[in-house]
Amino acid sequence: MLTRIDHIGIACFDLDKTVEFYRATYGFEVFHSEVNEEQGVREAMLKINETSDGGASYLQLLEPTREDSAVGKWLAKNGEGVHHIAFGTADVDADSADIRGKGVRVLYDEPRIGSMGSRITFLHPKDCHGVLTELVTSAPVESPEH
Repeated sequence: MLTRIDHIGIACFDLDKTVEFYRATYGFEVFHSEVNEEQGVREAMLKINETSDGGASYLQLLEPTREDSAVGKWLAKNGEGVHHIAFGTADVDADSADIRGKGVRVLYDEPRIGSMGSRITFLHPKDCHGVLTELVTSAPVESPEH
């Protein structure tokens, strides 16, 4: 069952300038940043709020590290802007199988590793009214040692 909006992915040409805009304009700070070599992006996750299911909602800013990456191609065609929406789920495997069973194309046969160690898959935008949709199961939160 989908539990929340996990994040909204925003494609940008210059990650540092875009982070500064969101910091200066809205007060959002970088919660996590990383380079995902497989997806060809440099990203920053800006935490917006905590959610009732223990997760959080983020803005994910994405700068391509190479022109042939999915985000690089998307930017070349569309310019900066909203790239995708991601919904949180406790079980990306079960939910993607359920959604596939409803006739929606799931882009990965098996979920892949995403930001902050999450497990992710994407749904084809042509099957989702033009919106690239991601399903995300957050990595387990480690308990602090006592």
